[in-house]
Amino acid sequence: MQKFLGAAAVLMASTTFAMAAPAMMSETDIGSVLTDEAGYTLYIFDRDEPGVSNCYEQCAINWPPFYAADDAQPEGAFTIVQRTDGTQMWAHDGWPLYYWKDDANPGDTTGDGVGDVWHVVMN
Repeated sequence: MQKFLGAAAVLMASTTFAMAAPAMMSETDIGSVLTDEAGYTLYIFDRDEPGVSNCYEQCAINWPPFYAADDAQPEGAFTIVQRTDGTQMWAHDGWPLYYWKDDANPGDTTGDGVGDVWHVVMN
């Protein structure tokens, strides 16, 4: 868990971090969910709006954005959201995508249902 939290802090501090590809579906204990290339689950936030991230400050510490490179291009259902801090993040069907700080291993889905506002994207 410490390793993941440390990596999340580095990702948040870097505006140049990006995944090589947007995301993919991976099998987990709750079914097929959207993950990054390493298999870490991605989540959506009910308080966002399509194309708009509303997760900043402590929220973004707990739910690190799934950052996109400055030169990333939309691809199919994956689009780019501009954050107010100047960074870009991936979105799926317009909904910004995030990690959950307590998912320690690929395939973990412990953020699903947190606060009744965080959800995995299922196939």
